[in-house]
Amino acid sequence: MTTPGYRDMPPETWDPDASVDFAEAEEFLRMCYGDNSKLGSVEPRLAVVRAQIAATGTYVHTPDELAYGARVAWRNSSRCIGRLYWRSLVVLDRRRARTPEEIFALIVRHLCMAGGTAAANREPGAIRPVISVFPQAQPGRPYARIWNEQLIRYAGYRDVNGGVTGDPRAVRFTESMRDLGWRGKGDAFDVLPVAIETPAHGVRLFELPERAVLEVPLVHPEYAWFAELGLRWHAVPAISNMRLTIGGVHYPLAPFNGWYMGTEIGARNLADPDRYNMVPVVAKMMGLDTSKPRTLWRDRALVELNRAVLWSFERVGVKITDHHTESDRFLAHIGNEAKAGREVPADWSWIVPPMSGGATGVFHRYYRESDERPNFYLDADARALAIHGHRAHVAHPEETAPAAPPEQQRRIPTQPIPPAAPSRMLPSPTLRPACPVRH
Repeated sequence: MTTPGYRDMPPETWDPDASVDFAEAEEFLRMCYGDNSKLGSVEPRLAVVRAQIAATGTYVHTPDELAYGARVAWRNSSRCIGRLYWRSLVVLDRRRARTPEEIFALIVRHLCMAGGTAAANREPGAIRPVISVFPQAQPGRPYARIWNEQLIRYAGYRDVNGGVTGDPRAVRFTESMRDLGWRGKGDAFDVLPVAIETPAHGVRLFELPERAVLEVPLVHPEYAWFAELGLRWHAVPAISNMRLTIGGVHYPLAPFNGWYMGTEIGARNLADPDRYNMVPVVAKMMGLDTSKPRTLWRDRALVELNRAVLWSFERVGVKITDHHTESDRFLAHIGNEAKAGREVPADWSWIVPPMSGGATGVFHRYYRESDERPNFYLDADARALAIHGHRAHVAHPEETAPAAPPEQQRRIPTQPIPPAAPSRMLPSPTLRPACPVRH
């Protein structure tokens, strides 16, 4: 499905009560079976799907269809620069999970697999792209979801003077998690609990174990004082509140990850004024003249902040990429897709890196903006839950699955949430060569 110029014609709002559109299902299945000859003829499968939709309003993907659809959804994600390796996405079929405990256990396994801590034959930090696909939404029925925007995010604590310790973006979500019974450490890099909502249990909070949260302490290759800033960041960026749509079937709970591009951490998470805002701090420590913009103190400090991120990840063997390399890879992806007869949908404002954009190849061209499916979507209610951590701010409640009773919404596990785990940071070893790129 293609909608040219999606900024002017955004995708239709998802109606959780609506039955699957057979035309969308047919389009996907013909593409899937056309690209995978081992699956045989698509016609018998279309007859089965048509009957399932007529009887239930939806249909069930085979494991092969699910894996193919998830990978193509990554290929179609117009805001992602790292799509060259879309075929390498590890697809975990978790459609049998039902309870919050089952879902959380599988989320922990996801993070361990993605971070390289789940197998003895892989080094921690050998990040690989993984998606865990949980049960699909059934028309007119409530569904399981995760409230967090990412599986790993740092809390934000507002003090009595209006200042914030931690991530200002997470202040409202943190307050809501505390209202639900969570107690954090109160420091600048305190990992938030995962809020899992299911129709039968309401929302439950779970603290991620140490083995699931791989973190890197940030130091600088030249400035010894940088380590004294006490900065660190987690290694696996796992989006957890976007809806995966494949052939008209919707998966509201389908967390997925790639690996970080350095500027996501150094030029956004740690640098944005409404996030950790470390650029003025770094500039001061560097002794830069910050009296006027034309000294380019922001630019100089931003570069050193990003150097620290890349160097820190490389020195402990955690996979990360830089914006110049990723720009070249994206252009290679465009070339590969052109050979396959496909045009790459891309949002220029997201593809161009947030630092030194004009020095990258992706800056100097335009892209076709379109909504192609399979794909991932961030719904208004999911966005509101990730920001506020409760339903009072859901933008369109009539478009949201029915909520659990109030007494279940505030329910926390019978066993108290364990105390915050000790530091999950990787040790700072003697400097060694960066690990080879692993895909």
